[in-house]
Amino acid sequence: MTAARHPDPDGMPVRLAPPAAGDVPRLRSDDLLALARACGADDGGLVSIDDPGVREERPFVLKAFPAARTLLVLVGRMHREAVRSPARSVANLEFHQSGHDLDAVARRIVRRLEDAGVRALNPAMAFPMEMDDFPERGWIVSHKRAAEAAGLGRMGLHRSLIHPRFGSFVLLNTVLLAAEVDALATPLDGNPCITCKLCVAACPVGALKPDGFFDFSACFNHNYQQFMGGFVNFVEDVAGSGSVAAYREKQSYAETVARWQSLAYGPSYNAAYCLAVCPAGEDVLGPYLADKAGHLRAVVDPLRERSEPVYVVRGSDAADHVARRFPHKRLRFVRQSARATSVKGFLSGMPLSFQPGRAGDLAAVYHFAFTGREAALATVTIRHRRIAVAEGHVGEPDLRITADGAQWVRFLNREAGLVRLIATGRLRLKGSPRLLAAFGRCFPA
Repeated sequence: MTAARHPDPDGMPVRLAPPAAGDVPRLRSDDLLALARACGADDGGLVSIDDPGVREERPFVLKAFPAARTLLVLVGRMHREAVRSPARSVANLEFHQSGHDLDAVARRIVRRLEDAGVRALNPAMAFPMEMDDFPERGWIVSHKRAAEAAGLGRMGLHRSLIHPRFGSFVLLNTVLLAAEVDALATPLDGNPCITCKLCVAACPVGALKPDGFFDFSACFNHNYQQFMGGFVNFVEDVAGSGSVAAYREKQSYAETVARWQSLAYGPSYNAAYCLAVCPAGEDVLGPYLADKAGHLRAVVDPLRERSEPVYVVRGSDAADHVARRFPHKRLRFVRQSARATSVKGFLSGMPLSFQPGRAGDLAAVYHFAFTGREAALATVTIRHRRIAVAEGHVGEPDLRITADGAQWVRFLNREAGLVRLIATGRLRLKGSPRLLAAFGRCFPA
């Protein structure tokens, strides 16, 4: 059978063997990776939909594209100096342009696969996403998980992928193929992360801890303040202000303009310092090892010394961190950007918003029993400044909490008072109420 020839954007022919009629197409891995490079990807890898490394992604991928058999993961390299710049407009432009370029690469690949009779789908590199259930999962596929499974890097202490050559200066995308391939990648044996902990030192809100703990809510509240959940808070501030003066007490002139810029030109990230300071990767590591002090002066110190607003929830670990480590930065107190809108969201979100510093010496087991449309049983254990959430009731609790699920969510969002819920029987406690207060301190809102 004669192979079909499909030119890349520059006219270079790329061969793809046409699929046999009636069969699931089976393609050569080398052909697909050559196609990815010809279409503009800096690197690529292939992983099966059945690979254990993408087990959590499988149901979401198949919901979007039931025919998916293989994931073609794409790597796009970013310009290092732009990401490192203290000028956020420069860094954001690099993120946006690199992301648009990678989306365009994926589209070119899909076009050529369709021309060869192979079905394929290209979800977005970042946005837009499926926001119907926000703040629950909105992405179709976690590009980072897929990239790890495809041998394109490992997640470092900063929770971003580190490519063995390009380091942290990469963006990722994934093309879903209704085809199988003759050879699949395997994960890297080692992690390019050198555990220098410069990401820990540079993070303005202390989201990254030396012991490896990641305070997701601290990162989310600051870095994503101009869009997503932060935008919801902004709209509520507008709706709740009876005058311009009242609005200005909640949102500064500069913050309002920044939100316009996010709407007009793409999301304005407030920080990507963990990526900027990372020295891992073959292309980056050499200069760092040759002059570590110079790297600190040129890359790390300008970000740490930058005067900027830092968005934190009052009473959070992040607020304490900024006051202690970055007194020259401007504390800006905000509401949580990720709110529970369901019992499921509350249970899945607890490990992400848990504040170990606020937990202190608390050691307690909580049994939750939710009634109503979202009936559920759960056990929450807080001990040694760590939290664990399990389905069902496990062990003996120190406090039992029985609540109507919908009313509990309203209570979390300060739409219903605790005393009234207890008085009307919609919330019942068995155990010391002090343990409920201690629980609440672990999740400042």
